[in-house]
Amino acid sequence: MFSAVFAVVLGLTVDYQEMSRAEHSTAFPYTATAYLVGSGTSILAGYIGMRIAVYTNTRTTFQCCRDVHDGFLAAFRGGQVLGFVLVGLALLVLQILLSIFKSTWFDGELDSIVNDTSLSSEAKDTAIKELVRRLFELIAGYGLGGSSVALFGRVGGGIYTKAADVGADLVGKTLKDLKEDDPSNPGTIADNVGDNVGDIAGMGADLFGSLAEATCAALVVSSTSIALIKTTDALYFPLLVSASGIVASFVSVLFVHAQRVSVENVQTVLKTQIGLSTVLMTVAVIPTLYVLPESFTFDGRDDLDVGRWTCYGCICFGLWSGMVIGFVTEYYTSNSYGPTLTLSDSCKQGPAPNIILGLALGYASTIVPILCITATIGYAFSTAGMYGIGLSALGMLGSLPVALSIDGYGPISDNAGGIAEMSGLPSEIRDKTDALDAAGNTTAAVGKGFAIGSACLVGLALFGAFITRVGDTQVDILKPTQFCGLLVGAMLPYAFSAMTMKAVGDAAQEMIKFIIQDYNRGEAEIKAGREYKPDYDGCIKISTEASLKKMIAPGALVLGSPLLAGFIFGPKAVAGLLAGAIVSGVQVAISASNTGGAWDNAKKEVEKMRSQFKAQLKKDDIDIDAAR
Repeated sequence: MFSAVFAVVLGLTVDYQEMSRAEHSTAFPYTATAYLVGSGTSILAGYIGMRIAVYTNTRTTFQCCRDVHDGFLAAFRGGQVLGFVLVGLALLVLQILLSIFKSTWFDGELDSIVNDTSLSSEAKDTAIKELVRRLFELIAGYGLGGSSVALFGRVGGGIYTKAADVGADLVGKTLKDLKEDDPSNPGTIADNVGDNVGDIAGMGADLFGSLAEATCAALVVSSTSIALIKTTDALYFPLLVSASGIVASFVSVLFVHAQRVSVENVQTVLKTQIGLSTVLMTVAVIPTLYVLPESFTFDGRDDLDVGRWTCYGCICFGLWSGMVIGFVTEYYTSNSYGPTLTLSDSCKQGPAPNIILGLALGYASTIVPILCITATIGYAFSTAGMYGIGLSALGMLGSLPVALSIDGYGPISDNAGGIAEMSGLPSEIRDKTDALDAAGNTTAAVGKGFAIGSACLVGLALFGAFITRVGDTQVDILKPTQFCGLLVGAMLPYAFSAMTMKAVGDAAQEMIKFIIQDYNRGEAEIKAGREYKPDYDGCIKISTEASLKKMIAPGALVLGSPLLAGFIFGPKAVAGLLAGAIVSGVQVAISASNTGGAWDNAKKEVEKMRSQFKAQLKKDDIDIDAAR
């Protein structure tokens, strides 16, 4: 519904302006069409990922009954479908859209300019650049559609899954001392569904939006270089970068089958995938460089003489920065390393030290990723301008099929553990799925690291495109309008986080009340000699309604703030607002993501220690209730 309404808005503004041009006007709402196609592709990719995840959950549980290696392969293959389908669809649909737009409007206009004998060579070049710019700005609706769906997928999916997670876990642990995913807990099903909603569809839509926007941003910037326009296929270079990433990722995942996975080395196998795909991508992108001219410049940046290997450097900076961010994320969130182990150990002294140390861990985890992003931006912008920033973002997303495969693996193995528990399988099966899940929690955080880093670069590239199009606008902190916009923009990520956290808290409270009431009903049923069937549907309804209703306000904040600032205070205020949001948002996102990942794995460490303690008490024939 939102996509349909916003497409009408785009049609009445951007497309109407294009169709009302005095000359070379379009006769079709191309931007609105691209927007709807981008939205639909993002929804389709998320839907396919969720369908495959649901099918793969049970297969992973079944394979774990045989061997943990077979269970790992089942979960990883399910994640692969999400990764390769999403990136493949993004490129395929964008290429089809470009071909259609070119054949129905662009080619005819280009021919008329080229054949116009009244125009000088210089005038023709200017007219062609303007035509190419218009084409790519119309195509940019595709990236906007993907990011719009990502907003709702991320926010709605996050509210859904966390409301169910908090409600089910908190009541299950404190009221009846139930195991995680115990079928007598009414919130169990909603918790498992939430993993797919938030971590499969939400993450998929998020990274689809980043990939589509990074590609569209690079295309728009490339339209300001006449050398790129006149060189055959050079304009398609951003698409070729992502295509080479698909090839590198395809080769990389084949190496998974060459290793024997055990409980001890799951994390190592997944980490190897990130490193291997990065190395292969570094090599795979080299042949694509030769579609570029040997050197070229961009309008407004005549001081830059950009070459093929300059572009290669920008891509590699983004690619290797993404890998470093992934490894740093793993260090801070994995239960194999000191930060998370210290966090779990702090629980012995109560919840307060755990909360304090968890927040400190998240803040500290921003240091290396921010330095990596800063180095990438510094090199790319100084050597290739905004085109370099766009290529760096595509480089960071170069191994996206592998990153999404690893990310999708997490919720699949998590739900496999839930199915093992609900099916009443032996505890050793749950131990295997928990080992897979613990690695999945960390790799989910790694995927978020890729998403956040690339989003920062994409945001900067789009910000540069905005500044270029507006003209005579810059962020000067000595000017009151820009500085006020900067402060408000820096505040927006906190306001957005407050809205989403309150939404989760309210929904979780409602979930807790419902589960307690259902428990009380169950006890009455059992006392009356009747069978107790937990009301799973009631919990699912609470999460669903909360995710749909409570994501409206955060979505309106994100979409409405720049529009409001622009209409009231003008483009200079918008420039400050966007700059502040980019700088502040990346810090908040990294720290919150890593704090959450570390807490989740610390919880599993505590549960492991608790299980070992119970086993020792049983071995020593000590009553557990008395020991408690």
